[in-house]
Amino acid sequence: QVQLVESGGGLVQAGASLRLSCATSGRSGSLYGMGWFRQAPGKEREFVAAFTWVIGSTFYADSVKGRFTISRDGAKNTALLQMNSLKPEDTALYYCAARARPVGRPREEDDYDYWGQGTQVTVSS
Repeated sequence: QVQLVESGGGLVQAGASLRLSCATSGRSGSLYGMGWFRQAPGKEREFVAAFTWVIGSTFYADSVKGRFTISRDGAKNTALLQMNSLKPEDTALYYCAARARPVGRPREEDDYDYWGQGTQVTVSS
């Protein structure tokens, strides 16, 4: 089992930056990838960004490309999401997810095995 705990959310003004962290514990050495998803009120959860653990490939939603950067701190088994130039439409509950299967689609939430509880990001205009 793997546990995920997100942190770093908050209330900021448009144009500001935030950095989300996702700390892993348990059998995190068995993971093949991690990702971030978000869910705004009244909307379905959507893909934000992901990376593959071994190869290090990264993937981004078009809506965040160029503004958000996903990375990992291997020593701490932590996934990071640096969010710059935040917009009100980025307001959502942000979830961290981890994939334990060796083959999976980084953008598809069904291919992730573990989820955190979420951290709220609110961007005011």
